[in-house]
Amino acid sequence: MSQLTKNIGEISGKILVFGGIYSNYQSLEELRRIADEAQIPPQNIICTGDIVGYCASPSECIDFVEDWGIWAIQGNVEQNLINETEDCGCNFEEGSRCDIFSKQWFPFAVMQMTERNLNFLAQLPERLTFEYAKQKIEVIHGSYEHISEFIFRSTDWAVKAYNFSKTNANVVLAGHCGLPFGQEKAGKYWLNAGVIGMPANDGTPRVWYLILDDADGQFSYKFHNYEYESFEANQLMLENGLPYSYSETLLTGIWDNNEILPDEETALQGIPIEF
Repeated sequence: MSQLTKNIGEISGKILVFGGIYSNYQSLEELRRIADEAQIPPQNIICTGDIVGYCASPSECIDFVEDWGIWAIQGNVEQNLINETEDCGCNFEEGSRCDIFSKQWFPFAVMQMTERNLNFLAQLPERLTFEYAKQKIEVIHGSYEHISEFIFRSTDWAVKAYNFSKTNANVVLAGHCGLPFGQEKAGKYWLNAGVIGMPANDGTPRVWYLILDDADGQFSYKFHNYEYESFEANQLMLENGLPYSYSETLLTGIWDNNEILPDEETALQGIPIEF
């Protein structure tokens, strides 16, 4: 069984952080190539959850992550697969487009799960904590207390401050919301690497990850993006009867809808992200 928080000690050197594989094997392969080229070892790579999601290769992605030997936490999708829940646990409003589509891709994922997959997911922690460049860092999926809570750049800082107080961390590495962003305030850093399984609603097929650096003993971070064989991932979704709109998002970079987004993030749809 998983533990709530796993302390992985002290890490040094560059760290690659990413989230939301969403069953997108083609993107995951490209990220592995990027990590190998940058000579970032598995023990310095962290996934913020949602290995499984909208795309066509859930079992293959779980096996890939396990074989790679990187750090990962449970997202709400993994948790609900383990608990044999009937939906993905994203807290979509009933009858919404996201809810309707989840009734297509989540049962597909359930059917693909192997005993090996479920055993691996069950031993993943819900959170990670470690020391890095004189910072205490906590890795969460949604928020400290709610694995499926959406926290965006526009979310009130008080919500983030509460999470800092609960974790006693200087840096929170979060996932779930699907959009990359970083915020700093009063010596605290809230960093969301974004996801690699779907574009960031910015009108490009790019996907995002984050590099932490401890050069000269100082903490720093930088967002990166890449493109991959998204057409292949798109075709696999269509061949397996998965939501057409989501398969198109892989190519267009535009989400089918903005149901989960606050107004501030909705207004940025189709505008290429720059850091």
